[in-house]
Amino acid sequence: MKNLTINLMVKSVNETVDFYRNVLGFELIMSNPEKGEFDWAMVSKDGVSLMFQEEKNIKSEYPCMKNNNITPSFTMFIKTENVDKLYTTLKEKVKIVAEYHKTFYGDYEFAIEDINGYILTFAE
Repeated sequence: MKNLTINLMVKSVNETVDFYRNVLGFELIMSNPEKGEFDWAMVSKDGVSLMFQEEKNIKSEYPCMKNNNITPSFTMFIKTENVDKLYTTLKEKVKIVAEYHKTFYGDYEFAIEDINGYILTFAE
């Protein structure tokens, strides 16, 4: 194994990409199609990559997911630098689900919810 990139089922790939680009500073790496309404897209920032696939499209590709809903059951843990500055920058722009705090293992972290309900924890 070399790496892991999660592929998230979303209602609107375009709206999700816009959130990750405009709010979190990710870069659009590729999409399908290249323009218009995306079925799939990949974004990346500082070594963190995520893929987004439109709900009907992913269910078509993976019929075993036909009864799945977009109900996140996991969190994404992202190590970063200057987590306090990131918190200050984001706290008025996103839904904070865990306030900035020091953990039992010594990290400082906070968590947000993206526009699809996925939880991203940023830690330093």
